[in-house]
Amino acid sequence: MKRFSLIAGVAAISVLTACSTSFLKYEKEDQLKKIDEFDKAVKIEEPSTPAETDAPAKTAAAALGKTHEETKPATTKSDAKKKAVPVVKADKKATAKASKKGAKVTTAAPTAAAPTRRQPDIEDDAGFNGRRPIVDPFRVGEEVTHEVSYFKMAAGEMKFKTLPMATVNGRKSYKHNIAIKTISLFASVYTVEDSVDIFMDYDDVVPTVFELHVKESGQLREAKMLFDNVKKMATFWEKKVTKQDGEEEKREQWEIEEYAQNVYSSIFYMRMFQWEVGKEYAFRVSNDKENLTFSGKALRKEILDTELGPMKAIVIQPNITLKGKFKPIGENLIWLSDDEHKYILRIEAKIKIGTLVSQVVAIKPGKAP
Repeated sequence: MKRFSLIAGVAAISVLTACSTSFLKYEKEDQLKKIDEFDKAVKIEEPSTPAETDAPAKTAAAALGKTHEETKPATTKSDAKKKAVPVVKADKKATAKASKKGAKVTTAAPTAAAPTRRQPDIEDDAGFNGRRPIVDPFRVGEEVTHEVSYFKMAAGEMKFKTLPMATVNGRKSYKHNIAIKTISLFASVYTVEDSVDIFMDYDDVVPTVFELHVKESGQLREAKMLFDNVKKMATFWEKKVTKQDGEEEKREQWEIEEYAQNVYSSIFYMRMFQWEVGKEYAFRVSNDKENLTFSGKALRKEILDTELGPMKAIVIQPNITLKGKFKPIGENLIWLSDDEHKYILRIEAKIKIGTLVSQVVAIKPGKAP
């Protein structure tokens, strides 16, 4: 992608004006997925059994049980000794000398550390305890299904999923997925079946890996990205085959800013904020060798008419700042559910010809992680 956009998944439907009828055929398709350097640098461990996804919806309190702070282990006597505030002992000679003179002896109390603001300081900290949200919006097994329409005609289906927790290079991680495919009517024009797996560190809530799988009439592509949040480096690998250019490979590397999201993790990360009307929210994003700042303003609250019935929603206008210059992301709007989950309910994207609309048609709430 050459520019950051929160509607990255929907953009795939913009190729529907092309003329083709099936997936591109390539005899070495399996080899596209093999990227040795990535496989050596990344170890992903996932649960062997799938999580249940048909759990009924729950309130935030019931689903979470306890907040992030309340789930700390109970303090034992031995722990209490370890965590006890150290007593500052007075010098014995000085104490004795002071006592003879009748002076009052005091011991210095430890100075409490001043609270620090959540980092990075461009991000709003309402609703967070450090980097963690007080109320986690994600549920394992949640699945939000959208119908994507073009010129008011159904063109495809898009799904946003939260899958069972994984371990990436030894760290507990969220696993999210976005999948998009054309419906049978448009498949005769251009066939799309794309998906991306996004892994985000659970404690720091920053992306570590994404794996993109593209299967279309005009191309087959596998792309992988690693965010090394210790070295502050991003590495991107891509293998693809197109009808026009044949086989191609690409590897890119660049420095990233601390706590930066990638183009796909941003779609989920924005759900962690409160989104008060009239307030602007920002966070860092790194994509295609560029370090950007995403900003979004909550314009209003409204009742969105959906196939699931009326739903309370917050309407957001997204923008970016690139190299110090403010750049609106076209005439695009995003609707989030006005609750603790902040589900993506609707996306509108003005493109060169017409408008793409992606709107919710089904929600599976999943279970708390």
